[in-house]
Amino acid sequence: MGDGVRYIGVAERRARLAVRHRLAQEARAQGPVDVAESLVALHGTDPATVYLAVGARLAEAAKTVVETERALYEDRALVRMHGMRHTVFVFPAELTAVVHASTGLAVAARERASLIKQMATAGAPDAAWLADVEESTLAALARRGQATAAELAADEPRLRVRFVYAAGKSYEGTHTVSTRLLRVLGVEGRVVRGRPLGSWTSSQFRWAVAPEHPELDVAGAQAELLRRWLTACGPATEADLKWWTGWRVTEVRRALAAIGAQAVSLDEGTGGEGTGYVVAGDVEPVAGPAEPWAALLPGLDPTAMGWRQRDWYLAPELRPALFDGSGNVGPTVWWNGRVVGGWAQRGDGEIVWRLLEDLGGARRRAVEAAVAVEAERVRGWVGAARVTPRFRTPLERELSG
Repeated sequence: MGDGVRYIGVAERRARLAVRHRLAQEARAQGPVDVAESLVALHGTDPATVYLAVGARLAEAAKTVVETERALYEDRALVRMHGMRHTVFVFPAELTAVVHASTGLAVAARERASLIKQMATAGAPDAAWLADVEESTLAALARRGQATAAELAADEPRLRVRFVYAAGKSYEGTHTVSTRLLRVLGVEGRVVRGRPLGSWTSSQFRWAVAPEHPELDVAGAQAELLRRWLTACGPATEADLKWWTGWRVTEVRRALAAIGAQAVSLDEGTGGEGTGYVVAGDVEPVAGPAEPWAALLPGLDPTAMGWRQRDWYLAPELRPALFDGSGNVGPTVWWNGRVVGGWAQRGDGEIVWRLLEDLGGARRRAVEAAVAVEAERVRGWVGAARVTPRFRTPLERELSG
């Protein structure tokens, strides 16, 4: 890169991660909303991930479940909704309009068109019929406040209509209108996930009418989302940004230009080897934590899944043990800004872990002692709950067994 472009090395990237992602002890947060704001989004595909990701970053982990449930279901300071890459996340409520405009609108249009096409192919009722069903469903949901799909179908029986999709293909299946319609309404930002039927580990959610939010300009919303993410995760390459947002590269570049992002030199990169970006003014050196730190992060944690190019915090040889076949990361053990192993919960509640890096004698003992403290911390607040990751990985399966 040209003269005057600052180089940010691996050590500094790890220091930024430790502080900005609330992982070092001195950087831990006071509440779940602080965590979500620091990370921009918490992965919500696996419900337990939200709580485990928060608990790993709270100064007082014992408050994890109570405070996270309050933020999600009472204060509504956090909202579970579809976001980047058509994935379910938990966002600070103030970001819902930004996420909807920047990433949801395009996905929603595709989802609705796909549903109408599949229903037509299967000989199911037409788009006008579907529009009438959805208005009736939204009215029923507004009356109830929160409801499951089955409860809504009791009010609107047409939600039980079934249709076959992909007839004659290897992946042929049957959907109910309720399953697909609620999904479409979710990505359109008209409904959100409500309180689960069971505990905080349950994946069976009620639905609720989405809170009202302003309709934002797409380009402006994309610029704001990228600014927030780069503030938390910068520096990042174009490849990282394209992967995390799910946008086209032209959209990424437009947003980078809109926020005046500054180019920096990295040890990795694509689209210009070694080129990364930070928000304007974020090029000064960042001091790392005063003390070494360890963390046990859950499967799909937003830090572990934050970048497409991960060699600066995750050695390639560790990936087969820590990822499933679809690229989902499992529970990971961190030491000073990099992944050094994995962990799991056994049936009796014990938190077990294994280091996968050769750290040497004295250093290994120090890491083991710090990780043991974190493992006990997790066990303390998880209590009687049993957590099995939705996407299981080779090491997690081995350890939990």
